[in-house]
Amino acid sequence: MPQINNDVISFQNLFTHMDKLSLFDKNSLNKLLNKRSGESKFGQDIKLLTSISNIYDQLKSLDVKYVIIGLPEDVGVFANHGKSGTSKTWEITLKTLLNIQSNEFTTPEKVLILGHLDFSEELKKLALLNPDKRKSFIKARDLVKEIDTHVSYIIHQIVLAGKKPIIIGGGHNNAYGNIKGTSLALGKPINAVNFDAHSDFRAEEGRHSGNGFSYAHSEGFLKNYYIFGLQQNYTSRALFKTLKKLENIQYTTFEDIEITHKIKFSAAMKEAFDFVSNNPYGIEIDCDTIENIPSSAMTPSGFSVNNARRFVSYFAENSNASYLHICEAAPTHKTENQVGKLITYLITDFINAQNNL
Repeated sequence: MPQINNDVISFQNLFTHMDKLSLFDKNSLNKLLNKRSGESKFGQDIKLLTSISNIYDQLKSLDVKYVIIGLPEDVGVFANHGKSGTSKTWEITLKTLLNIQSNEFTTPEKVLILGHLDFSEELKKLALLNPDKRKSFIKARDLVKEIDTHVSYIIHQIVLAGKKPIIIGGGHNNAYGNIKGTSLALGKPINAVNFDAHSDFRAEEGRHSGNGFSYAHSEGFLKNYYIFGLQQNYTSRALFKTLKKLENIQYTTFEDIEITHKIKFSAAMKEAFDFVSNNPYGIEIDCDTIENIPSSAMTPSGFSVNNARRFVSYFAENSNASYLHICEAAPTHKTENQVGKLITYLITDFINAQNNL
């Protein structure tokens, strides 16, 4: 179990963590807004901060329920030998999200768009690494550890202030920071449900996008963990053995749900819900498992977009749902509109379900 105190997070210098936060401001908002006579757009009614000082106090006093934060990086994906592009997701999501309608279903007045963590320096270092050399992956995994600290801190501050983080972009390495930050804010280990073709429970061989959950579990921040839609072709024999011997990990395979129909989608969701919902839990959505969505490991055989939307809505309609994380999308110029709409649907599905509590 983690020791819940400030030393665990190792935030020795507050400024060194907050200087990574780039606030989303009025100028940025106005550049992206496409106003239309007779309509009110989502971006016209959201809340913004004007200063990075005393983030916790500002969040605590602000009358919002949801805090949207971007993680534009693909260091963890590179460190896991994956396809880059996840650093672009945050910007393209904003273009769509800000221009949907403001109404009783989207409730932007309950939303703060905080901004993003600026990992431009880490991305510059990444660009200098040679993917053909083993040392490059060691260096990239060291960079992921640095990213972990910043993600853990900002999520910790948001949850401690009593808000629900909605985390967009980056690799699935950031599940670790989401879980750790939430766990430390709540003072206990949390659960997680992961809509994913992969377990991301690989060996602790240095941090990357394939082992965020295994690190969070071994360090005591993650309690019950459910993997929804694990694909048989991409899970090793050794990893299946590891998952089966751990009592606080359960999974349903994609094949059992969609191919052999051993279990219905709705029944699998209920099984996962029963396993995680007795405790605060995070909702993790990996775009790798959604069919034909550009991602770090794009698949021609996966869940539909509507399946993903059903999943988010189902798990969000519970007070123990503590955050939503949407990751691994890797949009191209041709597909940025598709990805932006997908992620916006998932964000508003989460908000709408939470509003119904």
